[in-house]
Amino acid sequence: MTPPWDDRFESLMRDALRLLEPGAPLLPDLRTVDHGLDSLAMVGLMLSIEDAYGISMPDDLVEPRLFSTPGRLWGFVSELRDTQVR
Repeated sequence: MTPPWDDRFESLMRDALRLLEPGAPLLPDLRTVDHGLDSLAMVGLMLSIEDAYGISMPDDLVEPRLFSTPGRLWGFVSELRDTQVR
């Protein structure tokens, strides 16, 4: 199964999910909190994504629920990439 995101997103997610085994699949519905994504890691991941994709995540839309699964986060990132130009 091919993930719905690109390799850059996969790498950023794997770096942030410190409890995810290196060979384990990164599935769209994986619960990130169960794999080590705490509030500090969320902030780091957000900044890494903003930098990698040249987007800005609006403060009023960023909440922990957004980071609950890779699929949910990728959907948000994809929308921002489609609507934002830096």
